[in-house]
Amino acid sequence: MAHRYKRILLKLSGEALMGDKGYGIDAGTVDFMAREIRDVFSMGVQISIVIGGGNIFRGVQASLDGMERASADYMGMLATVINALALQNALEKYDLPTRVQSAIEMRELAEPYIRRKAMRHLEKGRIVIFAAGTGNPYFTTDTAAALRAMEIGADVIMKGTKVDGVYSADPMKNPSAKKFRELTYMEVLRKGLGVMDSTAITLCMDNALPIVVFNLRGKGNIRKLIEGKDVGTVVRGERDSGTKKKNK
Repeated sequence: MAHRYKRILLKLSGEALMGDKGYGIDAGTVDFMAREIRDVFSMGVQISIVIGGGNIFRGVQASLDGMERASADYMGMLATVINALALQNALEKYDLPTRVQSAIEMRELAEPYIRRKAMRHLEKGRIVIFAAGTGNPYFTTDTAAALRAMEIGADVIMKGTKVDGVYSADPMKNPSAKKFRELTYMEVLRKGLGVMDSTAITLCMDNALPIVVFNLRGKGNIRKLIEGKDVGTVVRGERDSGTKKKNK
Protein backbone atom coordinates (compact mmCIF):
# COMPACT_ATOMS: atom_id res chain seq x y z
CA MET A 1 0.00 0.00 0.00
CA ALA A 2 1.36 3.44 -0.96
CA HIS A 3 1.94 5.85 1.88
CA ARG A 4 1.15 9.54 1.70
CA TYR A 5 4.25 10.34 3.77
CA LYS A 6 7.58 8.50 3.89
CA ARG A 7 9.43 10.65 6.44
CA ILE A 8 7.51 12.46 9.17
CA LEU A 9 8.22 14.76 12.06
CA LEU A 10 5.85 14.16 14.95
CA LYS A 11 5.45 17.18 17.24
CA LEU A 12 4.29 16.30 20.75
CA SER A 13 3.58 18.81 23.48
CA GLY A 14 4.90 18.15 26.95
CA GLU A 15 1.31 18.43 28.20
CA ALA A 16 0.40 15.42 26.04
CA LEU A 17 2.56 13.23 28.29
CA MET A 18 0.55 14.21 31.38
CA GLY A 19 -2.54 12.28 30.34
CA ASP A 20 -5.25 13.31 32.79
CA LYS A 21 -2.75 14.35 35.43
CA GLY A 22 -2.05 18.00 36.14
CA TYR A 23 1.71 17.67 36.07
CA GLY A 24 4.58 15.37 35.12
CA ILE A 25 4.60 12.18 33.07
CA ASP A 26 1.81 9.59 32.99
CA ALA A 27 3.30 6.16 32.27
CA GLY A 28 0.12 4.84 30.65
CA THR A 29 -0.08 7.80 28.26
CA VAL A 30 3.57 7.46 27.24
CA ASP A 31 3.05 3.73 26.66
CA PHE A 32 0.01 4.48 24.45
CA MET A 33 2.11 6.90 22.38
CA ALA A 34 4.87 4.31 22.05
CA ARG A 35 2.37 1.73 20.74
CA GLU A 36 0.95 4.22 18.24
CA ILE A 37 4.46 5.02 17.01
CA ARG A 38 5.32 1.31 16.84
CA ASP A 39 2.30 0.74 14.61
CA VAL A 40 3.52 3.39 12.13
CA PHE A 41 7.14 2.25 12.37
CA SER A 42 6.05 -1.23 11.24
CA MET A 43 4.85 0.39 7.98
CA GLY A 44 8.41 1.39 7.12
CA VAL A 45 7.87 5.10 7.77
CA GLN A 46 10.90 7.12 8.89
CA ILE A 47 9.96 8.82 12.17
CA SER A 48 11.46 11.81 13.93
CA ILE A 49 9.96 13.45 17.01
CA VAL A 50 10.18 16.86 18.68
CA ILE A 51 8.80 17.00 22.19
CA GLY A 52 7.95 19.94 24.42
CA GLY A 53 8.49 20.37 28.15
CA GLY A 54 5.37 22.16 29.37
CA ASN A 55 4.36 19.29 31.65
CA ILE A 56 7.48 19.96 33.74
CA PHE A 57 8.50 23.56 33.15
CA ARG A 58 7.29 26.29 30.82
CA GLY A 59 9.88 28.99 30.19
CA VAL A 60 7.46 31.61 28.87
CA GLN A 61 5.23 31.34 31.94
CA ALA A 62 8.22 31.50 34.28
CA SER A 63 9.44 34.68 32.57
CA LEU A 64 5.99 36.22 33.06
CA ASP A 65 6.32 35.39 36.74
CA GLY A 66 9.53 37.41 36.96
CA MET A 67 12.28 34.95 36.00
CA GLU A 68 14.85 36.11 33.44
CA ARG A 69 13.63 34.82 30.05
CA ALA A 70 16.83 33.23 28.75
CA SER A 71 17.38 31.29 32.00
CA ALA A 72 13.73 30.21 32.03
CA ASP A 73 13.96 28.99 28.43
CA TYR A 74 17.09 26.95 29.16
CA MET A 75 15.26 25.29 32.06
CA GLY A 76 12.41 24.50 29.66
CA MET A 77 14.90 22.92 27.26
CA LEU A 78 16.13 20.63 30.03
CA ALA A 79 12.52 19.59 30.67
CA THR A 80 12.25 18.47 27.03
CA VAL A 81 15.27 16.21 27.54
CA ILE A 82 13.53 14.50 30.47
CA ASN A 83 10.47 13.89 28.26
CA ALA A 84 12.61 12.65 25.37
CA LEU A 85 14.31 10.10 27.62
CA ALA A 86 10.92 8.96 28.97
CA LEU A 87 9.60 8.43 25.44
CA GLN A 88 12.82 6.69 24.37
CA ASN A 89 12.48 4.28 27.29
CA ALA A 90 8.85 3.50 26.36
CA LEU A 91 9.78 2.91 22.70
CA GLU A 92 12.67 0.63 23.58
CA LYS A 93 10.36 -1.55 25.66
CA TYR A 94 8.83 -2.47 22.29
CA ASP A 95 12.27 -3.13 20.80
CA LEU A 96 12.19 -0.03 18.63
CA PRO A 97 15.64 1.39 17.77
CA THR A 98 15.86 5.00 18.95
CA ARG A 99 18.33 7.84 19.27
CA VAL A 100 17.91 11.02 21.29
CA GLN A 101 19.73 14.03 19.88
CA SER A 102 20.02 17.12 22.04
CA ALA A 103 20.62 20.67 20.84
CA ILE A 104 22.43 21.23 24.18
CA GLU A 105 25.37 18.92 24.57
CA MET A 106 25.03 16.31 27.32
CA ARG A 107 26.92 13.29 26.07
CA GLU A 108 26.06 11.00 28.98
CA LEU A 109 22.36 11.22 28.09
CA ALA A 110 22.06 11.92 24.37
CA GLU A 111 23.92 12.47 21.15
CA PRO A 112 24.62 16.07 20.14
CA TYR A 113 22.37 17.19 17.31
CA ILE A 114 24.15 16.67 13.99
CA ARG A 115 21.93 16.96 10.93
CA ARG A 116 23.72 14.40 8.75
CA LYS A 117 23.85 11.89 11.60
CA ALA A 118 20.13 12.33 12.25
CA MET A 119 19.36 11.67 8.59
CA ARG A 120 21.59 8.60 8.62
CA HIS A 121 19.73 7.24 11.66
CA LEU A 122 16.42 7.68 9.83
CA GLU A 123 17.76 5.96 6.73
CA LYS A 124 18.94 3.07 8.94
CA GLY A 125 15.44 2.67 10.38
CA ARG A 126 15.95 4.35 13.74
CA ILE A 127 13.49 6.70 15.42
CA VAL A 128 15.15 10.03 16.20
CA ILE A 129 13.91 12.16 19.11
CA PHE A 130 15.08 15.77 19.01
CA ALA A 131 15.42 17.31 22.47
CA ALA A 132 16.30 20.74 23.91
CA GLY A 133 14.45 22.69 21.23
CA THR A 134 16.75 24.69 18.98
CA GLY A 135 19.29 25.10 21.78
CA ASN A 136 18.56 28.83 21.87
CA PRO A 137 16.31 30.85 24.19
CA TYR A 138 13.35 32.81 22.79
CA PHE A 139 12.46 29.97 20.38
CA THR A 140 9.65 27.52 21.07
CA THR A 141 9.60 23.79 20.41
CA ASP A 142 7.13 24.57 17.60
CA THR A 143 9.90 26.51 15.88
CA ALA A 144 12.34 23.68 16.66
CA ALA A 145 9.91 21.23 15.01
CA ALA A 146 9.67 23.35 11.85
CA LEU A 147 13.44 23.81 11.73
CA ARG A 148 14.31 20.13 12.26
CA ALA A 149 11.62 18.99 9.80
CA MET A 150 13.16 21.11 7.07
CA GLU A 151 16.71 20.14 7.96
CA ILE A 152 16.00 16.41 7.66
CA GLY A 153 13.72 16.73 4.62
CA ALA A 154 10.51 15.59 6.32
CA ASP A 155 7.38 15.36 4.18
CA VAL A 156 5.11 16.76 6.88
CA ILE A 157 4.86 17.97 10.48
CA MET A 158 2.21 16.04 12.39
CA LYS A 159 1.19 17.99 15.47
CA GLY A 160 -0.59 15.87 18.05
CA THR A 161 -3.04 17.74 20.29
CA LYS A 162 -5.97 17.04 22.62
CA VAL A 163 -8.55 17.98 19.98
CA ASP A 164 -9.25 16.55 16.53
CA GLY A 165 -8.06 19.52 14.47
CA VAL A 166 -8.06 23.31 14.34
CA TYR A 167 -11.21 25.16 15.42
CA SER A 168 -12.39 28.75 15.15
CA ALA A 169 -12.49 28.84 18.97
CA ASP A 170 -11.69 26.51 21.85
CA PRO A 171 -14.15 23.60 21.35
CA MET A 172 -13.84 22.71 25.04
CA LYS A 173 -15.30 26.13 25.96
CA ASN A 174 -17.40 26.95 22.89
CA PRO A 175 -19.60 24.10 21.60
CA SER A 176 -20.44 26.11 18.44
CA ALA A 177 -16.76 26.40 17.42
CA LYS A 178 -16.24 25.49 13.78
CA LYS A 179 -13.67 22.88 12.79
CA PHE A 180 -11.50 23.63 9.76
CA ARG A 181 -10.71 20.72 7.44
CA GLU A 182 -8.05 22.70 5.59
CA LEU A 183 -6.33 26.06 6.10
CA THR A 184 -3.63 28.06 4.38
CA TYR A 185 -0.62 29.36 6.29
CA MET A 186 -1.85 32.94 5.81
CA GLU A 187 -5.30 32.09 7.18
CA VAL A 188 -3.68 30.67 10.31
CA LEU A 189 -1.60 33.82 10.76
CA ARG A 190 -4.46 36.25 10.00
CA LYS A 191 -6.97 34.49 12.23
CA GLY A 192 -4.44 33.93 15.04
CA LEU A 193 -5.53 30.31 15.35
CA GLY A 194 -2.56 29.17 17.41
CA VAL A 195 -1.75 26.06 15.37
CA MET A 196 1.93 26.78 15.99
CA ASP A 197 3.67 30.03 16.80
CA SER A 198 4.06 32.58 14.01
CA THR A 199 7.79 31.89 13.53
CA ALA A 200 7.12 28.19 12.95
CA ILE A 201 4.20 28.89 10.58
CA THR A 202 6.30 31.35 8.59
CA LEU A 203 9.15 28.84 8.29
CA CYS A 204 6.75 26.20 7.03
CA MET A 205 5.13 28.65 4.60
CA ASP A 206 8.48 29.77 3.17
CA ASN A 207 9.46 26.14 2.56
CA ALA A 208 6.03 24.72 1.57
CA LEU A 209 6.07 22.21 4.44
CA PRO A 210 2.54 21.00 5.29
CA ILE A 211 1.30 20.71 8.88
CA VAL A 212 -1.40 18.30 10.02
CA VAL A 213 -3.06 18.94 13.39
CA PHE A 214 -4.79 15.86 14.81
CA ASN A 215 -6.02 14.27 18.02
CA LEU A 216 -3.11 12.35 19.51
CA ARG A 217 -5.42 10.43 21.83
CA GLY A 218 -7.36 8.87 18.96
CA LYS A 219 -6.22 5.28 18.50
CA GLY A 220 -4.70 4.70 15.06
CA ASN A 221 -4.79 8.37 14.01
CA ILE A 222 -1.10 8.56 13.04
CA ARG A 223 -1.48 5.43 10.91
CA LYS A 224 -4.60 6.83 9.24
CA LEU A 225 -2.70 9.99 8.31
CA ILE A 226 0.12 7.95 6.79
CA GLU A 227 -2.45 5.98 4.79
CA GLY A 228 -3.88 9.23 3.42
CA LYS A 229 -7.17 9.18 5.32
CA ASP A 230 -8.99 12.40 6.22
CA VAL A 231 -7.95 13.07 9.82
CA GLY A 232 -7.54 16.41 11.57
CA THR A 233 -6.78 19.73 9.85
CA VAL A 234 -4.22 20.27 7.10
CA VAL A 235 -2.33 23.57 6.87
CA ARG A 236 -0.57 24.26 3.57
CA GLY A 237 -0.23 26.80 0.73
CA GLU A 238 -2.98 28.55 -1.19
CA ARG A 239 -5.77 26.17 -2.15
CA ASP A 240 -5.97 27.46 -5.70
CA SER A 241 -2.23 27.33 -6.38
CA GLY A 242 -2.61 24.21 -8.53
CA THR A 243 -5.33 25.87 -10.61
CA LYS A 244 -3.19 28.94 -11.16
CA LYS A 245 -0.31 26.82 -12.43
CA LYS A 246 -2.57 24.98 -14.87
CA ASN A 247 -3.94 28.23 -16.27
CA LYS A 248 -0.50 29.67 -16.98
